[in-house]
Order: sequence, then C-alpha cells, then structure tokens
Amino acid sequence: MGVGVDRAAAPLIFEHLGRRYRRNRPWALRDVSLQIPEGSITALVGANGAGKSTLIRSCLGFERPNEGRVLVFGLDPRRDREAVVASIGYVPQATALYRGLTIDDHFVMAKTARPAFDPGVSRRHVEGLGLATRRRVGELSGGEQAQVTLALALGARAPLLLLDEPLASLDPLARRDFLTALLADVRGRGATAVLSSHIVTDVEQACDRLVVLAEGQLVLSDSVAAARERYRTMSADALDGGTIVGRFASPDGALLALVDGGTVGRQATLEEVVLGHLAARRSARSIAT
Repeated sequence: MGVGVDRAAAPLIFEHLGRRYRRNRPWALRDVSLQIPEGSITALVGANGAGKSTLIRSCLGFERPNEGRVLVFGLDPRRDREAVVASIGYVPQATALYRGLTIDDHFVMAKTARPAFDPGVSRRHVEGLGLATRRRVGELSGGEQAQVTLALALGARAPLLLLDEPLASLDPLARRDFLTALLADVRGRGATAVLSSHIVTDVEQACDRLVVLAEGQLVLSDSVAAARERYRTMSADALDGGTIVGRFASPDGALLALVDGGTVGRQATLEEVVLGHLAARRSARSIAT
C-alpha cells in the first residue's frame, strides 16, 4: 500500500530549489523558496524560458532537483511519486491526447488509470461547451483539445491542480470559459491551483496570488491584493518618494517607473507590477555583466 498525502500539510513548498540540465549551461531554476497556501489560485508568471514549466514538472517528479527540494502535501515527489501524482490534476503545456480516440475514450482510460476519477465531471465540462464526447480528438481544434485536457484534470478531483500555459491556444471567449470553469471547481472544492502564463492579463481574473520568475529566479511572491496595494506607477521623470523597483516602457512608449511605497502616481496594475520586477531583474543582470 502506498503512502498517502498529508492533507493538513501545505499543498506546495519549494525549499532552495535548483535545477540545471548541464554543468556548463545556465540554471533553469536557482534557489527558489516559496510556499503555496491551501485554497489559493496562484498565477505563475514569467517570460518564456523563465523556469515555469521546470517548476511545475518538479512537483510531479518529472524533474529531479540538483539542489533543494519540493514537498507536495508533505511528500517528496522523488520518493513518493505515486501518492504525489494521485493528488495532482495536471494540464501540460502541450496536450497529450490520442488523435484517433474519442473524448469519451479518454475519460474511460482516465477512470481505469485513476479509480477516483469522476468521468461525469469531465463530461459535464465538455458538454457544457457544446462538445460531443463521441468526437475524435483529431477532429478538434487546438482550443477544444485544451478544454478536453482541462476536463481530464477536473475529473481527477485532485486537491492540487497544476496548469502549465493552458491558455496559449485559446481564443478570448474560450479563455474566459476555461478560467470560469477552473475558478468554479477550485472554489467549490476548496482545492489549490497553480496556473502558469507568460501574459499576466490572461490569468489575473482568476488568481489571488502572484509568483514571478525571471531567468530561473524568484523575483516576487505575494497576494494579488497586497501587490496592487503596495506598488504605484508614475512617469520615470516625475519621481517623488518611494523606492524605484524598475523602469519600463508604456504601450505608447513613455518611460514609467514601478515604485514600492510612496503616495505619488497611481495604483499599479498587476501587469505593471510584473513588468517592473522583470525590468529590475534585467537591469541587475546588465550591471553584473
């Protein structure tokens, strides 16, 4: 009999996590320490190559850390992978579906592999989107396939959902449907979710926490409410009080500054909070080189 997860433990803890694929290559992740609270929906944001997928895959035991460790409900995925995987509903960056099988075939296979899987939950999700479960995956668009993958994750009824760039292939309406379904499921069950994206506006409507990675390093971890309250944005040439986090260009080309504290300027948007911290990381790298 396998080891069961400890539901009283924090869903996810990263302790000085480091992952490097080759000795002469940069670290994919380096010294990442953070905790994901129970019942939260966390936006994991960063540019392509920032380490988001590596972080998520380490939770499943797909990536073996060179340094530090990951704990999923108190268990190390390297030692208790079966129990850890059973506690996770996973949506990978690239859909792993069988083109020749129907949607319902996938639900039947999932039930065989995971006895706790609830195919009714999955069927209700896809049918609510107007998708017939008798359709073959090869007939579906990329967005429809993403919805089937989400349906499989929801049907797992897992206490932790990990979604790796799930919105990339979806149009705006499908994106909204996806996030609405995710939010209803997580809030309804008291589950925990981590949703990665390189575009913060894609995920901010559903998330209450924000984690930002840049070049494999953690640059921000906070609640969305606290981040919005803490930071302000103003013209870079009109600074008055507060500490400059980073400077970045607005859509019209004006140079803006993200400021920690102070009373001048306006409350920063979540996108500006992310841009300011990424700009700070880029500046630090430029100085170092």
